[in-house]
Formats: sequence, structure tokens, C-alpha cells
Amino acid sequence: MEHMSGCSDDLVSAEAGSLDACERPCIHHDRVDKVRGVLLADAAADGLAEIFSLLGDRTRVRILHALSLGELCVCDISAALGVSASAISHQLRLLRTAKLVRARKEGKNVFYVLDDGHVHSLIAQGLEHVLE
Repeated sequence: MEHMSGCSDDLVSAEAGSLDACERPCIHHDRVDKVRGVLLADAAADGLAEIFSLLGDRTRVRILHALSLGELCVCDISAALGVSASAISHQLRLLRTAKLVRARKEGKNVFYVLDDGHVHSLIAQGLEHVLE
């Protein structure tokens, strides 16, 4: 176990103390330096936080899950989720702005798909984690 001199190697069971904070301050400089070398820049962290914020809404998650199954028009998504077409359109606009979905117009209908394989993987892995 890597540790800073003066840090204790004593292991404490989860029941014996809080797991929310260190009981004794002890900085492991080698670990800190490793993390600082690859820590996300503010812009990347903001972008990732925005994606997770968008995923924090049940309707948007259900829309993304439905689109992970294939291309759907706004009316189809509305019918499948039991939510008004205008509410679906509003949510899709947010998802499109974040580049999570993309749209194509065919006649009077607008069809949506997930923007790319990364979004599909994000939904699939998130769902897999929840269902474990």
C-alpha cells in the first residue's frame, strides 16, 4: 500500500468509522500527482456535467432509451411514452443541442436517432449498471 510517511496503514472496518472522510489528514503525494497529471480541464468537465445533468430527467432518459432501439418520429415517441408531442419536442431540442440525438425531416415528420455509438453505449452501460 502506497502512503506518505507518517500516514498510518491501520485498516478500519466500515462499521468502525465513517467512510465519508479521512479521520486523520494524510496526503499521498504520488497519487495526487498522478491524478493532477490527467485531471479533466474545466471545459471537458463542464461538458460531461451537462450530459449527466440532461440524463437526470426521467423523460429524457426514456426518450434516449426508446431511440436506442431505433429511429422514431416525434409522434412515435409521444405515443410510446404517453407524453404530449410538444413536451417531447422540447426535450428533444435539449438533447439535440447537447449532440445526444440528431434529427432528419421526411415530409411533415421529424425522425430522431441517437447521435452516435457513444450515446448508445452510455445508455446501454447505464442501464446495465442500474439492472445489476
